[in-house]
Amino acid sequence: MHKLLYYGFVYPISLLPLSVLYLLRPGLFFLLYHALGYRKKVVLENLRKSFPELHERERLQKAKAFYWHLSALLVEAIKNLSFSGSALRQRIHYSNASLVLDLQQQGHNVLLVGGHYGNWEWLITSLGLHFTKNLYGLGMPLTSSFWQQKLTERRERFGLKVIHSHNYREVLRSQENQPFVLLMLADQSPGDSKKSYWMEFLQQPTAVAFGTELLANEMNAIPVVVSLNKVGKGAYEVHFEKLTDTPKMLKFGTLTEDFTRRLESKIHEDSSLWLWSHKRWKREVPEGLESLRNAQEQRFNQKYR
Repeated sequence: MHKLLYYGFVYPISLLPLSVLYLLRPGLFFLLYHALGYRKKVVLENLRKSFPELHERERLQKAKAFYWHLSALLVEAIKNLSFSGSALRQRIHYSNASLVLDLQQQGHNVLLVGGHYGNWEWLITSLGLHFTKNLYGLGMPLTSSFWQQKLTERRERFGLKVIHSHNYREVLRSQENQPFVLLMLADQSPGDSKKSYWMEFLQQPTAVAFGTELLANEMNAIPVVVSLNKVGKGAYEVHFEKLTDTPKMLKFGTLTEDFTRRLESKIHEDSSLWLWSHKRWKREVPEGLESLRNAQEQRFNQKYR
């Protein structure tokens, strides 16, 4: 069934010009927002907690803006299955790729830290057009093995290699003396609330994945924030900004807080571009949070300081 859907419908549609595919956008918006109400309760609750100062009417406007962007994302994700490298370059511009290239040429591992903001599928796929050596993306396996295979195949076609939580250390360590570039999308809900870094994010206590900070210290990797800006219909710009040259000299939590604050700022710039349909705040705040934080910091300092 999955193969029939992909080869008989999804991939053939992706061969159509993007301008034609965009004609599907109003229908997708109606389907997602009005007909199906796709995760509408989740979206509205996330917006209510994140923007309690707004009137309900204003939050509904934000919800509609998100679904309008989501309908574009679906169209663009379909097109991404068959995009040529030259066509993708025209749609997603890298303003300062030299920052990352220079770091890698100087022998540094580079940790690209981003979020589910803008069009992350185009970002993942297009990275291989700019960084050709030891480029990886950290991902989570999908439930369907067929879609996992196809999505990975499409993401990797320009040079990026997808690695997962169960093997990423082994893969990265095998690149001894070969500096790598690794992309992590670090804004989704972590798996374990007691292994998370807790902080205020969008006006509420939030469990933040701590893997970015651990990996930066473990691999002595330079953390670089990836900002994705929408500059037009089906057009994005990627900008890189280095967080620090010395991750091993920063206090516990500094990197995690810095990236999360930057993401929060981007969301306030244009909330429609973030993935509000994700159950971002499903983790309960653990009891004894201060004691948990102290224990985390002590273990971190013993290992890395």
